Amino acid sequence: MKSIEEIKQNERLIIQQIGLDGGYAFAYLPGTKKPVAVIFSCGGDWDHVSASYSNRTPTWDEMCYIKDIFFSEDECVIQYHPPKSDYVNNHPHTLHLWKPQNENIPMPPKSMV
Repeated sequence: MKSIEEIKQNERLIIQQIGLDGGYAFAYLPGTKKPVAVIFSCGGDWDHVSASYSNRTPTWDEMCYIKDIFFSEDECVIQYHPPKSDYVNNHPHTLHLWKPQNENIPMPPKSMV
């Protein structure tokens, strides 16, 4: 995850609150009229960013843009689809980006995509 100082430099991000390991912000993404609410953190050995609108789920392109605000272009982050028994759904239109801090995320070969 980028440093807080790097994250603060993004002009489309309006940070509302910042703490020791993250914060709460709004991001104005290209082509959108309403800002997306963003919560970010880097504690517990995980980097995490969640994004949500009040009335719809962020699109793939919007999540890519959010990823670029918080992570370097050479970092791999993931969106999990856990077993239903482990679902946590605090808001119906929220998506999450995750990256473990102390290990690499395995990726399939490009030829398999």
